[in-house]
Parts: sequence; C-alpha cells; structure tokens
Amino acid sequence: MILWLKGVIFNVTTVDLKRYPKLAPNHLDSYSAGNDVFAKFSAFIKNTRKDANENLEKSLLKALRKLNNYLNTPLPEEIDAYSTEELTVSRRKFLDGDELTLADCNLLPKLHIIKVVAKKYRNFEFPSEMTGIWRYLNNAYARDEFTNTCPADREIEFAYLDVAKRMK
Repeated sequence: MILWLKGVIFNVTTVDLKRYPKLAPNHLDSYSAGNDVFAKFSAFIKNTRKDANENLEKSLLKALRKLNNYLNTPLPEEIDAYSTEELTVSRRKFLDGDELTLADCNLLPKLHIIKVVAKKYRNFEFPSEMTGIWRYLNNAYARDEFTNTCPADREIEFAYLDVAKRMK
C-alpha cells in the first residue's frame, strides 16, 4: 500500500509459505544483536555540534563493539565438547550460523548503510580490529540475496544528503 501511495510501480508475488525456508534464528540473542547500532549511528550522523561528535562516535563504537563481540563469540553448536582444539572465536558467517535468517535481513541493510554513510559524511570506518563485523559483512557481500537487494552506494549517499548534518 505504501508503494502504491508513493506511485511506485511494482509486481505482487505470492509465496507458498509451506515451501518457504525456515528463516527464524535458533538463538533469541541473534534477534537483538546490534539492535542499538542504528540508533547510535542516527544520533552520530545527524549531529551538528563538533563538541558532541566525539561522545556520539564513542557511543556508536560501543554499540559496534557489542555486536562484534556477539559475532565473535562461538554459538553452542560451534563448540565440540570432544575436540582437543578450543574454539575461542566464532567462524560462523552470519548472526545465527552459516545461513541467513530474518535477524540478518533486519541488521545487514542497516550495517551496510552505516558503512556507506559514515564513511562519506564523517570519514568514519568500522575499525579493522572488528573482525566479527568485517567477516559478517564480507559473507553478506558474497551472497546474491544481499547484493542484489542493496541500493547502490551513491543512492544511499544521496538519500542521506539532507540527513547527514554538517558540523558547526
């Protein structure tokens, strides 16, 4: 209905829910991982005061570190009780394992927007030591489901042209 009201041309496609793959994550924490990252980013990107910028960036980094820690913490099924090798850092591709879930469909587009917009308007990049976030994004970029549904970077930059405020 929103697309219609905005005058967007679209096609309606019905989906057979009986054949639809299970998209719900197995771990409830996967739903909430990173849930505050976009709010912290929004405050950071909309800020116009130089004196507040440092604290808003720290707040964003704290939220990103929390997400990074979740992504790097092995899930119970990754830990083999009979193995002599201790897994200290997760190797999973996505929030809940090696397959995309609804939690990823919610978080990945936001994370991609943050990556593009923060770089363009604040010269901010995810720190290289946030290996969980970089692994997560790189695995997403390797999937057609993600790359073919993401707008081009310049479209995202244009959409945020009036949202990203200049510092005073």
